[in-house]
Amino acid sequence: MATTISAKRKRRSRSVLKRIRQAERRQAINRANKSRLRTQIKRFGQAVAAGNLSQAREFLGATLSAIDRSIHKRILHANTTSRTKSRLMLRYNALLKQQATTASR
Repeated sequence: MATTISAKRKRRSRSVLKRIRQAERRQAINRANKSRLRTQIKRFGQAVAAGNLSQAREFLGATLSAIDRSIHKRILHANTTSRTKSRLMLRYNALLKQQATTASR
């Protein structure tokens, strides 16, 4: 038969408890910043999907700025942000091209 051995739990030092508190605080801040960034990207995407060029132009600057700030805050990796910015610009340029062709007709 299997017997259970109750292992003694080691007491956590004060420094470990402090690091846990700091990690929880940083986690909350990072979660809020990442959520803010995702919301900004979604707003830009909705403007592009609606075909609203003026609103998309307005959101593009704010979105790219938010993405750049996420690098400095270490929320996202630099390569991830570059890829995201590239995809956003592709969508924006496609909208510009679409608007130009409809305006020329």
